[in-house]
Amino acid sequence: MISVIDYGCGNTNAFINAYKKLNITARVVRSVSELENADKIILPGVGSFDYVINKFNQSGLRQIVEERVLVEKIDVLGVCAGMQILADISDEGMEEGLGWIKGKIKLFDISKINHTTKIPHMGWNTVDSIKTPIFHGIDKKARFYFVHSYYFKNYKPSDRIATTHYAGNFTSAVKKDNIYGVQFHPEKSHQNGLKILNNFAKM
Repeated sequence: MISVIDYGCGNTNAFINAYKKLNITARVVRSVSELENADKIILPGVGSFDYVINKFNQSGLRQIVEERVLVEKIDVLGVCAGMQILADISDEGMEEGLGWIKGKIKLFDISKINHTTKIPHMGWNTVDSIKTPIFHGIDKKARFYFVHSYYFKNYKPSDRIATTHYAGNFTSAVKKDNIYGVQFHPEKSHQNGLKILNNFAKM
């Protein structure tokens, strides 16, 4: 069962609709009891770092999610700001992140961007990934949809599994053990995004 966490910071229905296309069972979860039978967890996120982590902390779900992910080793996928809160801290705010994958969220250096529209980084871009199960079958020229002004700066390069070029190369996907994160939106990335979600479900 794919469990998509609803803590008020993401378009959960987009993930449900994507999994319907894949004929894979997924549901939105809002309570501790609903997470007890989860096989996989998706942590979406839209908004500023402090807003998203505070909403997650206030949801009453953080403790059970940490137990399932960190103790029981259930696979989790953080998406966009849901990936960013996996880090320790962000330049965007004052709150501490989850600290599941060591790193800091940084603002793009706009001096390195040549075109008029500098931030947010919005639209389609390629992802250069290394061989990991979540990117199985993804072509190196595959494009994904991004909307963000901050990026994940890894403290440990070994946690980086994909990069994208915008104001230089930045981390666009991370992995540590059973914890995955992607900066792009697979639920909005058409067939390539569906491949990511399908791979995650079948790992």
